Amino acid sequence: MSSSTTEITLLLDAARDGDRGALDRVLSTLYQELHAMARRQLAGQHGHTLDATALVHEAYLKLIGRREAQFGDRAHFFAYAASAMRSVVVDYARQRLAQKRGGDLHRVTDLPEDVEGGLRLDEEMLGLDTALTRLSAVDEKLAQVVELRYFAGLSELEIAALLKRSERSIRRDWQKARLFLLAALKNE
Repeated sequence: MSSSTTEITLLLDAARDGDRGALDRVLSTLYQELHAMARRQLAGQHGHTLDATALVHEAYLKLIGRREAQFGDRAHFFAYAASAMRSVVVDYARQRLAQKRGGDLHRVTDLPEDVEGGLRLDEEMLGLDTALTRLSAVDEKLAQVVELRYFAGLSELEIAALLKRSERSIRRDWQKARLFLLAALKNE
C-alpha cells in the first residue's frame, strides 16, 4: 500500500469513529477524484445550475449528514460518494421537473451501456432512480455496480479494482443489472 492509501485508510478509520476532521481530510485528499467523477457525469449538461463543483459540495453535505456511514476502506468511501451523488442528481432532476409547467413525462426505454455524454438531468433520471431502488432491494451488489458506473462514472476496470473483484465479474453484474433496470423501466 502506498503512503497516501495508508493515510486515507487511517483517516477513514477515524471518520468511521466519528472524527469529522478526518472525514474533511479524506474529502480534501480525494477531492480531485470526486470532482473528475462529477465532471464526467455532468458532461454536456449546458444551461443547468448544477455543475461539477456544486455536485461535489452537495454530495459532501450528504456524506457528512449520514450518521450510519461506514467508510471501512476506499471502496466503501466511493460507494457512499456515488450514492450521495445519485441523491443530489435525482433531487436536482425532481426540482427541475417541479418547476416545469405543462411538461409531459415520458417513459425511459433505453439504458445506455455507458454515460460518456453525461447523465440526463430530467424525468429519465427519476425513472432510473426508481428502478435502481427496486434493484437495490433485490440485489445490493448489482445496485452498487450501477451506482459506481453511472453516478461515479467509473469504468468496469476501475470498479473491479475498487471492489477487489475481477473485471469479468463486474461486467456480468453490470449486464444483469442493466437487464433488470431495462425491464423495470419498461414496466413503469
